[in-house]
Amino acid sequence: MKCKRCKAPAVVALPSHNTAFCKECYLIFFARQVERAIHTQKMFSKDDRLLVAISGGKDSLAISWQLKQFGYNVTGLHLDLGIGESSLVARTISERFCNQFDIPLEVVEFASEGLAIPAVRDTVKRPICSVCGQLKRHFFNKMAVEGGYTVLITGHNMDDEVARLFSNVMAWDATYLAGQGPVLPGEHGFVRKVKPLYTLSEFETANLCFLAGIEYGYHPCPYSKKASFTIYKNLLNQLEEIQPGRKRSFYQKFLEHGRPHFQHTEDKTTVLHPCPQCGFPTSSCNDEPCGACRIREYMRQTK
Repeated sequence: MKCKRCKAPAVVALPSHNTAFCKECYLIFFARQVERAIHTQKMFSKDDRLLVAISGGKDSLAISWQLKQFGYNVTGLHLDLGIGESSLVARTISERFCNQFDIPLEVVEFASEGLAIPAVRDTVKRPICSVCGQLKRHFFNKMAVEGGYTVLITGHNMDDEVARLFSNVMAWDATYLAGQGPVLPGEHGFVRKVKPLYTLSEFETANLCFLAGIEYGYHPCPYSKKASFTIYKNLLNQLEEIQPGRKRSFYQKFLEHGRPHFQHTEDKTTVLHPCPQCGFPTSSCNDEPCGACRIREYMRQTK
């Protein structure tokens, strides 16, 4: 198989694009996909201060590396969830990567915050993936706002976005469908949040890491095995094997035709107000603390 761009021997085949690339041309392909996403969706510019959520996995490292290559002002943020070996590997990889590529890194230790995920799981009677996600979103926004960053970047890739879209369609959740997309505007106390990898698959980010010499961690969270997104990803991967390009088409058509319709039906009645404890926005009723502060308070009371 030859590279479609330069006709040298190919090292990566991409059935969803009906193409293949050598190493050098694949790096160009990846960079152009990211660059197109940034400019098409008007995500940010060289004047912005970018905070990238770095988990130690292939996606967050791939986008951090690519943005650094482009010359953007990038700082990493790692949340140490306190989940034994899983978190130890993730933090070690994240710190090693940032040191190698000269990217400043901020670390938030959930254990120091009284919110180590194993302890939260044993205490809070809610699905742990939901609680963990709520806490991560809180700290992402908190660190971005307090640090004066103008944009928060996550490594969500096309597979993540398609699985989330599939989940929202299965539930016909109009509110989530209205808000899903590669750019979430910064308003009402929330920093702007963007996903520059939304056109690239997990396979494509893994190849970027391999070809660019980026070491990434693979030590999955022990609590995520039964998460619905994992199930949906497996189903969609089976479909992709039969119909290459179906996932990309599904998501792009949603952005072009589906999302505008749901935005017309978006609930405008939700009122945000500052959390009386942390000051960040919440939709909790009767001036109650935000979800993250309620979890923190519950953990203190049950010690």
